[in-house]
Amino acid sequence: MSNGRMMGIDANGAKLLLGGAPASLGATDQPATTAHVVDAVRDAASSGTPIRITAGCGWLDAGRPTDPSARQLDLRALRGIVEYNPGDLTLTARAATTLAEIDEATRAHGQWLPLDPFGVESDTIGATLATASCGPLASSLGLPRDLALGLEFVDGRGTVLRAGGKVVKNVAGFDLVRLTVGAWGTLGVITEVTVRLRARPEGAVTIALELPSDGATLATLLRSLRTLPLTPIAGELLSASLAARTGAGNREVVLLRLAGNATSLEAQRAQLAALGSDRELPESVWDSLRRALPAASASFRLSQRTSRLAELWKELRSASRDFDGALFHASLERGVARCVLPTPDANALSGTLGDMSKRWSVIGERLPASAWPALAPVGRDRLSRGVRAAFDPHALLNRGILITGS
Repeated sequence: MSNGRMMGIDANGAKLLLGGAPASLGATDQPATTAHVVDAVRDAASSGTPIRITAGCGWLDAGRPTDPSARQLDLRALRGIVEYNPGDLTLTARAATTLAEIDEATRAHGQWLPLDPFGVESDTIGATLATASCGPLASSLGLPRDLALGLEFVDGRGTVLRAGGKVVKNVAGFDLVRLTVGAWGTLGVITEVTVRLRARPEGAVTIALELPSDGATLATLLRSLRTLPLTPIAGELLSASLAARTGAGNREVVLLRLAGNATSLEAQRAQLAALGSDRELPESVWDSLRRALPAASASFRLSQRTSRLAELWKELRSASRDFDGALFHASLERGVARCVLPTPDANALSGTLGDMSKRWSVIGERLPASAWPALAPVGRDRLSRGVRAAFDPHALLNRGILITGS
């Protein structure tokens, strides 16, 4: 991963709206144009006032705490589709345009933007790219940085920068788009984006396979699913508790979303039948999964290579026994898992995170303030600090969300 790893963020995530909420937000600027954003940033730079970037505010409590003295920059007025070219499969929209609005505009042309971050349809395209948030479709249809063609953003000096373009093929050079996607607003305030669209599949069907309890048998099943001649556009393992919340039953399952024409779907179904009993579920189960994770809960991600996914799943099974109501799920193709704790005990969570960090890559999403020290601070390496200083020399933008310490 390019910018995600460098900046200390693993871009596998839930819908996180530019980091952790301060105790209270200060005065609010509500820019209606990019020029207004420039004015707001320059005013803040001249007075040394940190800026807290917001839009939908659905996950404002996610990430490390930001500076409590920050002035809120509310981008909700920067909304609307600027340009849509179905022939080129590209769309340009202002940052606060929701994913639901983009879906509605593209559906009539048999196209879609396959970004399905965990959250709700009112999530904005700007925040989705700023945090590199994605969902089950990312493994086959692309991560946010793969679908972003161009960006307009305002850096910490109040300078408007434009990266990439409005066409799929563009000139070679330094990839500022990928650097900005996943930087959590610390390099600039995203004001406009251009994304690559995909053709909607002719048909789709969702199949659920029950997961075996035995670790070795589970590893064999997961390996078989990855090597069969299938073309699922999404594959997600669900804990029994999460399966129940989504209507997928009351046992652990792996959901497979198959796509293609009728002949292709029939052939893929036949391949799955060889693995054992399967059930067809309505396509709405994926929307239920996006919305199933309760707000105001603690959550963190773990990742490893896909060959160790069965081992990682076993670890989540064990850890969840220590927390009431724990929900967890994992990507079949990407080796990334998420654990959600509706009512966590901060001390127990700190111990769990510290222990897991010894064996897995652990990324915090929503955590009690006292649990963050259990994870290594992010953005303090020389390269990340140098990049941050180049675009936001006074560290005004979402101060604290990535770089910690002096």
